[in-house]
Amino acid sequence: MAKATPESFMARALELARRGLYTTDPNPRVGCVLVKQRRVVGEGWHVRAGEPHAEIHALQAAGEAARGATAYVTLEPCAHHGRTGPCAQALIEAGVKRVVVAMEDPNPEVAGRGLAMLREAGVAVETGLLEADARRLNPGFVSRMTHRRPFVRLKMAMSLDGRTAMASGESQWITGPAARTQVQRLRARSSAVMTGVESVIHDDSRLTVRADQLGLEAGAAARVAARQPLRVIVDSRLRLPLAAACLREPGRTLVATCAREPDRRAALEAAGAEVLVLPAREARVDLAALLRHLAAEEACNEVLLETGATLAGAMLDAELIDEMQLFVAPTLLGGEARPLFALPGLARMAQQRPLQIDDIRAVGRDWRIIARPERVS
Repeated sequence: MAKATPESFMARALELARRGLYTTDPNPRVGCVLVKQRRVVGEGWHVRAGEPHAEIHALQAAGEAARGATAYVTLEPCAHHGRTGPCAQALIEAGVKRVVVAMEDPNPEVAGRGLAMLREAGVAVETGLLEADARRLNPGFVSRMTHRRPFVRLKMAMSLDGRTAMASGESQWITGPAARTQVQRLRARSSAVMTGVESVIHDDSRLTVRADQLGLEAGAAARVAARQPLRVIVDSRLRLPLAAACLREPGRTLVATCAREPDRRAALEAAGAEVLVLPAREARVDLAALLRHLAAEEACNEVLLETGATLAGAMLDAELIDEMQLFVAPTLLGGEARPLFALPGLARMAQQRPLQIDDIRAVGRDWRIIARPERVS
C-alpha cells in the first residue's frame, strides 16, 4: 500500500470486497481492513452467503492485534442474527476502538442499528468515506433494499449500424471472443439472466455461465460457474419449446407468463421449468410485477437482461432498465437486419430517449458502451 491514509485503507477494503463479485449473492460484497498504528493487522472479505462476513475474517486474521485497532468496512456492520452472528458485536468484543464505514446498510434489518450498537459501546464511528465507490460495488443490493426491485443491466451486441441480428434471426456471432468473455462475467455476477421467449426460440441459448469462457484460472472459473444464475424467460403465451436447451442445464429456469393454460403449464413443468403466472398489461406479462417478484421471492440483486428488440424496448419504455452495456462490432448488417430496440410511436425528436454515457472502451476488436437511460417521467 503506497500511502497509509484512511482513503488508502478503505480502497483496500473495496478491493477485497470485489473478490466476492461472483460469489456473495444474494448478500452484498463487503471488505474489511483492520489497522493499528497505521499498519494493516488483519483483512478479510465476504466470500459467500452463509459463511462468515468480512469483519469476522479480518478479526480472525488479526487475533489480539485487533484490540485498539481501527476497522475500515465497506458496508455498515450488521447488528442482527441471520445465518451468522452480528458483526457489530464481534467488533466490540474484539476491542476495536474505531470503525470507519463507507456506507450505511440499506437493509431495513440493519439500517443504522449496527452503527448505533457500536456507538453505545463507546466505539468511535465515522461514515461516508468512499461511499460512491461502495455503492457502485453493490448496485443490486441497494436497489433491492431501497426500491424493492433488482438492478437491471441490459446487455446487447450490435453492429456499427445498430443491428442485432439478420432478418432471419441469425445472430451468432456479431462480436468477438473478448466481448463474449465480458458477457460471461456479467452473467456470473448476476442473480438472474432474463430474456424473452422469442430469443430462446431463435437462438436456443443455454443462458448459463460457462467456465471455459470466463477468462479466469481454471479452478476459480469452475468455482464461479458452480453458481448458475436463475434463468428467467418472459413468455406471455407459453410458447417455450419443451426441448429448449436451457431446460436441460443445471440450475433453475423460471417461465414468467400471463397465460392460464394448465395443460401447457404442466408440460413445461414436466420438462423442468418453473412457471410463474403474473398479471397482464396489454396482454403481456406485467414486467414491473415480475421484477418485484424477483426481488421479494428470489432475493435477486442484479438481473442481466439479454434479449431482443421487443422485450428490450418494453423494458426501456417502462423505465425498468438501470444500465446498458452495448457491445459494438466493427461490421454492418444492413437496413433489413433487426434493430436494437422496438420503440413504436416515436415520431418526433422530442420523443427521443436520451442516454447518459458513463464509459466507452475497446474490448478486443469491439467496443463497449456503458450508458444509463435518462428518466422521462
